[in-house]
Amino acid sequence: DMGTQYRHGVYPHTNEQQIAADSFFKTLRNKYETRGEGPIVTELKDAAVFWPAENYHQRYLEKRGQSAEKDCEEKVRCYG
Repeated sequence: DMGTQYRHGVYPHTNEQQIAADSFFKTLRNKYETRGEGPIVTELKDAAVFWPAENYHQRYLEKRGQSAEKDCEEKVRCYG
């Protein structure tokens, strides 16, 4: 993972969401980092003003013939 322009993240709005996210991140760190699989790079910060991406960035997967449906088992192809 390099750069910050298209980084993914979790942005809790409430203290309860923050506690749940902290707990989940701790679980992930224990699972992956202790096995030598590298750090968790998902950003975890308080929610702030949200700025939608430009229109040409919207529906990226669908425009490239991929599914963006929840629980879709199709592998995401990042470049085509």
